[in-house]
Amino acid sequence: MNKKRLLVAMMSALVMIVAMASIAAAREPSVDPANFVKAVNNKFFPLKPGTTFFYEGEKDGIPSSNETFVTHQTKRILGVKCTEVRDRAFDNGILVEDTLDWYAQDIYGNVWYFGEDSKELDPGGNVISTEGSWEAGVDDALPGIIMEANPQVGDRYHQEFARGVAEDMARVLSLEESTCVLYGCFDHLLLTKETTRLDPGAVEQKYYAENIGFILAVMVKGGDERTELVSITTE
Repeated sequence: MNKKRLLVAMMSALVMIVAMASIAAAREPSVDPANFVKAVNNKFFPLKPGTTFFYEGEKDGIPSSNETFVTHQTKRILGVKCTEVRDRAFDNGILVEDTLDWYAQDIYGNVWYFGEDSKELDPGGNVISTEGSWEAGVDDALPGIIMEANPQVGDRYHQEFARGVAEDMARVLSLEESTCVLYGCFDHLLLTKETTRLDPGAVEQKYYAENIGFILAVMVKGGDERTELVSITTE
Protein backbone atom coordinates (compact mmCIF):
# COMPACT_ATOMS: atom_id res chain seq x y z
CA MET A 1 0.00 0.00 0.00
CA ASN A 2 1.48 3.40 -0.95
CA LYS A 3 1.76 6.25 1.54
CA LYS A 4 -1.28 8.10 0.18
CA ARG A 5 -3.55 5.07 0.46
CA LEU A 6 -2.15 4.27 3.90
CA LEU A 7 -2.89 7.81 5.08
CA VAL A 8 -6.44 7.63 3.71
CA ALA A 9 -7.01 4.26 5.44
CA MET A 10 -5.67 5.61 8.74
CA MET A 11 -7.87 8.70 8.54
CA SER A 12 -10.94 6.57 7.73
CA ALA A 13 -10.23 4.32 10.71
CA LEU A 14 -9.80 7.37 12.96
CA VAL A 15 -13.09 8.87 11.78
CA MET A 16 -14.86 5.57 12.47
CA ILE A 17 -13.38 5.30 15.96
CA VAL A 18 -14.43 8.87 16.81
CA ALA A 19 -17.93 8.25 15.43
CA MET A 20 -18.34 5.06 17.46
CA ALA A 21 -17.15 6.83 20.60
CA SER A 22 -19.62 9.65 19.98
CA ILE A 23 -22.49 7.20 19.54
CA ALA A 24 -21.56 5.37 22.76
CA ALA A 25 -21.31 8.65 24.67
CA ALA A 26 -24.69 9.79 23.37
CA ARG A 27 -26.30 6.47 24.28
CA GLU A 28 -24.88 6.17 27.75
CA PRO A 29 -27.00 8.06 30.30
CA SER A 30 -25.33 10.12 33.00
CA VAL A 31 -26.14 8.71 36.43
CA ASP A 32 -25.49 11.07 39.33
CA PRO A 33 -27.03 9.82 42.61
CA ALA A 34 -27.47 13.46 43.67
CA ASN A 35 -30.01 13.88 40.85
CA PHE A 36 -32.42 11.28 42.23
CA VAL A 37 -35.15 11.62 44.85
CA LYS A 38 -36.46 9.22 47.46
CA ALA A 39 -40.05 8.76 46.28
CA VAL A 40 -41.35 7.54 42.93
CA ASN A 41 -44.48 9.66 42.44
CA ASN A 42 -44.60 10.17 38.67
CA LYS A 43 -48.32 10.61 37.85
CA PHE A 44 -48.27 7.75 35.32
CA PHE A 45 -45.97 5.47 37.35
CA PRO A 46 -46.48 6.02 41.10
CA LEU A 47 -44.82 3.47 43.39
CA LYS A 48 -46.05 3.85 46.94
CA PRO A 49 -44.52 1.18 49.20
CA GLY A 50 -47.13 -1.24 50.52
CA THR A 51 -49.33 -1.02 47.42
CA THR A 52 -50.33 -4.15 45.50
CA PHE A 53 -51.78 -4.07 41.98
CA PHE A 54 -53.76 -7.14 40.87
CA TYR A 55 -54.13 -7.94 37.18
CA GLU A 56 -55.99 -10.63 35.24
CA GLY A 57 -55.90 -11.63 31.61
CA GLU A 58 -55.27 -14.35 29.09
CA LYS A 59 -52.15 -15.53 27.29
CA ASP A 60 -52.58 -17.74 24.21
CA GLY A 61 -55.89 -19.00 25.57
CA ILE A 62 -54.59 -19.67 29.10
CA PRO A 63 -55.97 -17.63 32.04
CA SER A 64 -53.22 -15.53 33.57
CA SER A 65 -52.80 -13.13 36.47
CA ASN A 66 -50.18 -10.86 38.02
CA GLU A 67 -49.55 -9.46 41.47
CA THR A 68 -47.31 -6.40 41.52
CA PHE A 69 -46.24 -5.40 45.04
CA VAL A 70 -44.31 -2.23 45.79
CA THR A 71 -42.09 -3.44 48.62
CA HIS A 72 -40.52 -1.44 51.44
CA GLN A 73 -37.11 -2.70 50.32
CA THR A 74 -34.55 -0.73 48.36
CA LYS A 75 -31.43 -1.63 46.40
CA ARG A 76 -28.52 0.67 45.68
CA ILE A 77 -27.43 0.49 42.04
CA LEU A 78 -24.74 2.78 40.60
CA GLY A 79 -25.03 4.69 43.86
CA VAL A 80 -28.76 5.32 43.41
CA LYS A 81 -31.24 4.02 46.00
CA CYS A 82 -33.91 2.20 43.98
CA THR A 83 -37.42 1.16 44.99
CA GLU A 84 -37.87 -2.60 44.78
CA VAL A 85 -41.05 -3.99 43.18
CA ARG A 86 -41.96 -7.66 43.23
CA ASP A 87 -43.99 -9.00 40.31
CA ARG A 88 -45.42 -12.52 40.38
CA ALA A 89 -46.99 -14.03 37.26
CA PHE A 90 -49.44 -16.95 37.33
CA ASP A 91 -50.79 -19.21 34.57
CA ASN A 92 -53.95 -21.07 35.55
CA GLY A 93 -53.24 -20.11 39.15
CA ILE A 94 -49.73 -21.61 39.14
CA LEU A 95 -46.77 -19.32 39.84
CA VAL A 96 -44.60 -19.31 36.71
CA GLU A 97 -42.40 -16.24 37.19
CA ASP A 98 -41.14 -14.31 40.22
CA THR A 99 -39.35 -11.04 39.47
CA LEU A 100 -37.78 -8.17 41.40
CA ASP A 101 -37.58 -4.86 39.53
CA TRP A 102 -35.70 -1.72 40.61
CA TYR A 103 -36.80 1.83 39.84
CA ALA A 104 -35.75 5.34 40.84
CA GLN A 105 -37.06 8.81 39.99
CA ASP A 106 -34.84 11.73 39.09
CA ILE A 107 -35.31 15.34 40.19
CA TYR A 108 -37.13 16.11 36.93
CA GLY A 109 -39.74 13.40 37.44
CA ASN A 110 -38.48 10.75 35.01
CA VAL A 111 -38.62 7.18 36.35
CA TRP A 112 -35.52 5.14 35.56
CA TYR A 113 -35.37 1.36 35.30
CA PHE A 114 -32.17 -0.02 36.86
CA GLY A 115 -32.66 -3.75 36.40
CA GLU A 116 -34.51 -6.91 37.29
CA ASP A 117 -33.94 -10.29 38.87
CA SER A 118 -36.25 -12.64 36.99
CA LYS A 119 -36.86 -16.29 37.88
CA GLU A 120 -38.94 -18.63 35.72
CA LEU A 121 -40.42 -21.53 37.71
CA ASP A 122 -41.69 -25.01 36.92
CA PRO A 123 -44.98 -26.31 38.43
CA GLY A 124 -43.01 -27.57 41.43
CA GLY A 125 -41.64 -24.12 42.20
CA ASN A 126 -38.12 -24.88 41.00
CA VAL A 127 -36.17 -22.18 39.17
CA ILE A 128 -35.62 -23.29 35.59
CA SER A 129 -34.40 -20.02 34.06
CA THR A 130 -33.17 -16.54 34.95
CA GLU A 131 -33.30 -15.31 31.36
CA GLY A 132 -33.96 -11.58 31.10
CA SER A 133 -32.23 -10.70 34.37
CA TRP A 134 -29.91 -7.68 34.25
CA GLU A 135 -28.57 -4.89 36.42
CA ALA A 136 -27.29 -1.47 35.38
CA GLY A 137 -23.53 -1.29 35.67
CA VAL A 138 -23.05 -5.05 35.30
CA ASP A 139 -21.72 -6.44 31.98
CA ASP A 140 -22.09 -3.00 30.34
CA ALA A 141 -25.84 -2.86 31.03
CA LEU A 142 -27.31 0.65 31.17
CA PRO A 143 -30.40 1.97 32.96
CA GLY A 144 -33.34 3.06 30.85
CA ILE A 145 -36.39 5.28 31.25
CA ILE A 146 -39.55 3.39 32.16
CA MET A 147 -41.69 6.55 32.30
CA GLU A 148 -41.03 10.13 31.24
CA ALA A 149 -41.86 13.08 33.46
CA ASN A 150 -43.78 14.77 30.67
CA PRO A 151 -44.64 12.30 27.88
CA GLN A 152 -45.31 13.77 24.45
CA VAL A 153 -46.72 12.03 21.38
CA GLY A 154 -43.86 10.74 19.25
CA ASP A 155 -41.34 10.40 22.09
CA ARG A 156 -39.12 7.32 21.82
CA TYR A 157 -36.90 5.97 24.58
CA HIS A 158 -34.99 2.91 25.75
CA GLN A 159 -36.63 1.30 28.77
CA GLU A 160 -33.70 -1.03 29.38
CA PHE A 161 -30.39 -1.72 27.70
CA ALA A 162 -28.56 -4.98 28.38
CA ARG A 163 -27.37 -6.10 24.96
CA GLY A 164 -28.78 -9.47 23.97
CA VAL A 165 -30.68 -9.74 27.27
CA ALA A 166 -33.10 -6.84 27.67
CA GLU A 167 -33.63 -4.20 24.99
CA ASP A 168 -37.21 -2.94 25.34
CA MET A 169 -38.11 0.37 23.74
CA ALA A 170 -41.25 2.51 23.99
CA ARG A 171 -42.94 5.15 21.85
CA VAL A 172 -45.71 7.48 23.01
CA LEU A 173 -48.78 7.09 20.79
CA SER A 174 -51.41 9.17 22.58
CA LEU A 175 -52.29 11.11 25.73
CA GLU A 176 -56.06 11.15 25.14
CA GLU A 177 -57.11 7.51 25.08
CA SER A 178 -60.23 6.18 26.81
CA THR A 179 -60.93 2.59 27.85
CA CYS A 180 -62.54 0.41 30.48
CA VAL A 181 -60.95 -2.41 32.48
CA LEU A 182 -62.30 -4.48 35.36
CA TYR A 183 -61.08 -1.83 37.81
CA GLY A 184 -63.04 0.97 36.10
CA CYS A 185 -63.29 3.31 33.11
CA PHE A 186 -60.75 6.02 32.34
CA ASP A 187 -60.15 8.99 30.05
CA HIS A 188 -57.01 10.96 29.18
CA LEU A 189 -54.90 7.83 29.24
CA LEU A 190 -51.27 7.59 28.15
CA LEU A 191 -50.85 4.97 25.42
CA THR A 192 -47.42 3.59 24.54
CA LYS A 193 -46.15 1.07 22.02
CA GLU A 194 -43.45 -1.32 23.22
CA THR A 195 -41.05 -3.27 21.02
CA THR A 196 -37.72 -5.04 21.38
CA ARG A 197 -34.91 -5.78 18.96
CA LEU A 198 -34.72 -9.26 20.49
CA ASP A 199 -38.20 -10.12 19.15
CA PRO A 200 -38.95 -7.83 16.19
CA GLY A 201 -42.29 -9.49 15.50
CA ALA A 202 -43.79 -8.62 18.90
CA VAL A 203 -45.65 -5.35 19.51
CA GLU A 204 -47.48 -4.51 22.73
CA GLN A 205 -49.57 -1.49 23.61
CA LYS A 206 -49.84 -0.29 27.21
CA TYR A 207 -52.28 2.12 28.83
CA TYR A 208 -51.49 4.23 31.90
CA ALA A 209 -53.92 6.23 34.05
CA GLU A 210 -52.96 9.31 36.05
CA ASN A 211 -52.32 8.66 39.76
CA ILE A 212 -52.73 4.91 39.23
CA GLY A 213 -50.19 3.79 36.64
CA PHE A 214 -50.35 0.77 34.36
CA ILE A 215 -53.92 -0.47 33.78
CA LEU A 216 -53.95 -2.42 30.51
CA ALA A 217 -51.61 -4.23 28.11
CA VAL A 218 -52.64 -5.72 24.78
CA MET A 219 -50.38 -7.68 22.44
CA VAL A 220 -51.27 -6.31 19.01
CA LYS A 221 -48.69 -8.28 17.02
CA GLY A 222 -46.75 -11.49 17.58
CA GLY A 223 -49.02 -13.07 20.17
CA ASP A 224 -52.43 -13.24 21.81
CA GLU A 225 -52.19 -11.66 25.23
CA ARG A 226 -54.19 -9.20 27.34
CA THR A 227 -53.67 -8.04 30.92
CA GLU A 228 -55.92 -5.59 32.80
CA LEU A 229 -56.09 -4.05 36.26
CA VAL A 230 -58.61 -5.67 38.60
CA SER A 231 -57.96 -4.13 42.01
CA ILE A 232 -55.50 -2.21 44.18
CA THR A 233 -54.82 -2.70 47.87
CA THR A 234 -52.64 -0.78 50.31
CA GLU A 235 -51.19 -1.78 53.64
